Amino acid sequence: MNVDEIRRYCLAFPGATENLQWGDDLCFKVRGKIFTTLALTAVPQKLCCKCIPQTFAELIERPDIAPAPYVGRYSWVILHRLDALRGDELKELIRQSYEMVAAKAPRSRIDKKKTGKKRIRKEKKEKKKNDMKRISRKPGTSGAKESASRKKPMPRNRPKS
Repeated sequence: MNVDEIRRYCLAFPGATENLQWGDDLCFKVRGKIFTTLALTAVPQKLCCKCIPQTFAELIERPDIAPAPYVGRYSWVILHRLDALRGDELKELIRQSYEMVAAKAPRSRIDKKKTGKKRIRKEKKEKKKNDMKRISRKPGTSGAKESASRKKPMPRNRPKS
């Protein structure tokens, strides 16, 4: 696969975006999290992807593939050549990377509305607020206004003459 094919493949994923970062590295992201990087100025061009630990262990045994600098401990690999893997293997690696990163990337507000999490949080907050009001009321009173009207004024300390 060449750079244009990789770019088209990465951007075909739902919510995938691209931007240049760290000089001339093309980063593909989903909801702000990187799932693949492509070093454009390196000769030959290099590609980094996240993979599952089992695949990571298998890939780093191959020539021209190594743990990625700085993020290798998180199962990211670097392909020192784009032809280090066959086209179908490379597509599968990128797809797995996208799926793993997308699963942990923060959801947007729109996604939260779809799942109803925001509504549920609001209902819980309202319930807690109502519970606190109920606890703060004195027995035998029906509301905060009545209990406020029954309060006695605070005595003032006047200097003795």
